[in-house]
Amino acid sequence: MNTANKLTMLRVVMIPIYLVLWHLDFPYHNYAALAVFILASLTDLLDGYIARHCNQITDFGKFMDPLADKVLVMTAMICFCAMGRFPAWALVIVMAREFAVSGLRLVAVDNGRVIAAGWSGKVKTASTMICLCIMHVPIPDALGWVCVIVIVATTVYSGAEYFVKNRDAISMK
Repeated sequence: MNTANKLTMLRVVMIPIYLVLWHLDFPYHNYAALAVFILASLTDLLDGYIARHCNQITDFGKFMDPLADKVLVMTAMICFCAMGRFPAWALVIVMAREFAVSGLRLVAVDNGRVIAAGWSGKVKTASTMICLCIMHVPIPDALGWVCVIVIVATTVYSGAEYFVKNRDAISMK
């Protein structure tokens, strides 16, 4: 297993640690959870950089890296949703986009085509992770809503872009 894949697996291991810290009741547990979330998010940047610049791109990484990102982000969103700080409708939009894009990629692969991550998808991931970091600390409700709007807007835009750019990958034959 190469370095990039080890970092991806580290991110996977950090998800339950994040979840446990989120739910434990001790002073500043939210900051401990935030620290783990930030570290996990940074492994996403680092493993992508290493994979591309050190020629460590693998099929395992192509599969596991986006899956680890999705699980990390969804875990945080579900925690915020349970607290009433992230609306369920927004969570459903994010989840629907993730399932739809994953389905599009599966159909494309079945037709012999690979759909690489687009720029808008990378912006969506980065802005979502940044907004979720902000939401870990006490903030005014208005800023929380700005974060929700940014997450939903980038999610919808990137999802639409994937389908528009790759509409030929799905044929209605």
